[in-house]
Amino acid sequence: MAESVTVRCPDCRREHAYAPPTYPCACGQPVTLPLLAGGVPVRVEHRTWASSWVAVRCRACGRSDEWPQPEFGCPCGTTVRVPTATPPPRPHTELGPLPSGDGLETGPEPGSAVRQRPARTRPGRPPTRRPAFRPVTIRTAQDAKTAAAHYLRWLGFHDVRVAGNRPASGVDLRGPALVAHVDPTTTPTPLREIETLWLNGLNESATAACFSLAGYSHDARVRADELALPLFVLDLTGTPQAVNDAADELIRTTA
Repeated sequence: MAESVTVRCPDCRREHAYAPPTYPCACGQPVTLPLLAGGVPVRVEHRTWASSWVAVRCRACGRSDEWPQPEFGCPCGTTVRVPTATPPPRPHTELGPLPSGDGLETGPEPGSAVRQRPARTRPGRPPTRRPAFRPVTIRTAQDAKTAAAHYLRWLGFHDVRVAGNRPASGVDLRGPALVAHVDPTTTPTPLREIETLWLNGLNESATAACFSLAGYSHDARVRADELALPLFVLDLTGTPQAVNDAADELIRTTA
């Protein structure tokens, strides 16, 4: 596991312990994204796919690959990007064979992307019996829906279906006793979408959950906490992070 550093949120000014994510290089060695010494974290306000990736060179084989920019979701609702530095290559090395398989099976090893928000686990909680989670890399808006559906199935919500076109109801994923909204835009998810999702869940007597790429507005976070609606932030590896107590509870109760 990478060593944690202290990162201050530019909005609420609270400090957080942050460990940069580690990804598997094609040569088989782990690549930890190097943080820029003295770098100032910045608020993510407008995200583009091109600017969300950073080139990092593997110290073991010298191979340069693109990985998601290190980000974390502050409990205040702000998504923060942490600056990175590129380490010097290791000379006179040869690349190992590339792994076989499609992009869904060669993503980061489960657990390599460190969860940025401390889990509120209960004392004496037994270890989970789920298989290891394998995230689905996000490069398009449809990928975001696929990644969220994949995570919900892993939590135990089987037969989750992905809506093809943007439904008027705002429900992007459906399953037995489950409705979910996935916001793939580059702006924080607003209050209106949280309340609409909650009403859909209430009308259908279903569990509701929301996933966002850019985090949530302050009033959306407050309202979700009042409604006990689980909120998750997706990073570009396809790994969701719980950002409120309701999301932590959903993870615990489906273990």
